[in-house]
Amino acid sequence: MLEVSKTMAEPDNILLEVKDLTMDFGGLRAVDSVSLNVCPGEIVALIGPNGAGKTTFFNCVTGMYKPTNGAVMVHPPEGKSQKINGFKSNRVTTIGMARTFQNIRLFKNMTVLENVMIGRHCRTTTSIIGAILRGSKTRRQERETVEISYDLLEKVGLVDVADEFAKNLPYGAQRRLEIARAMATDPFLLLLDEPAAGMNPQETKALDELIVRIRDTEKISILLIEHDMKLVMNISDRIYVMEYGKEIAQGSPMDIRNDPKVIKAYLGEDSDA
Repeated sequence: MLEVSKTMAEPDNILLEVKDLTMDFGGLRAVDSVSLNVCPGEIVALIGPNGAGKTTFFNCVTGMYKPTNGAVMVHPPEGKSQKINGFKSNRVTTIGMARTFQNIRLFKNMTVLENVMIGRHCRTTTSIIGAILRGSKTRRQERETVEISYDLLEKVGLVDVADEFAKNLPYGAQRRLEIARAMATDPFLLLLDEPAAGMNPQETKALDELIVRIRDTEKISILLIEHDMKLVMNISDRIYVMEYGKEIAQGSPMDIRNDPKVIKAYLGEDSDA
């Protein structure tokens, strides 16, 4: 199997660098010394059985949890490299890493457009006084927010339902809306937690194409957790595999497909995913 060095590449070739990440909950070790990196232009998948620690890993990287041990380093394309252990989620987002959740978290009683506009909040600088007085800077930022939000809705195929309430969208469209809202934060890295969960085959195929298009046209790297092995194998450049909180394999889709440890732990002896 092709090994990716745990010392990883040089920082200028890395966006996200996670070293020996560990997360304990009392006496339970949910994540045990897991290392992972994402480079510019990559789609990287993190897979494993239910309970393997994948979402806990995401939560540590994105500021939901402070890891017990290890280091989470970010190397933005523009800006300084920094260790973000313990940073709050909003600060992680401002740095340039945005995520979606396994359970959709939209503002159901707001419109599709309004949901995306909320994602722009971290990129606006209007003060409370400015919002009240509605000066030229405030009005300009409002126009820019609307324009950018419409543009993102067009990119994910939802511009025709911009004025519809989010709760009225089909399930697959709600997933795409959540991705558009994350993209509204101007990320260099997009973390997708089970983006295909609950989708039918047609919706999954459209999602597959959307993720690749985001990487290719928006120049946003992707780290995703996903159980749909067809999607993972089709679009991933590299795959990491977890079991019982530990990393058990990493490599290309072909490496993972043929790795005996992965076949035994996750894919199944007869899997043809």
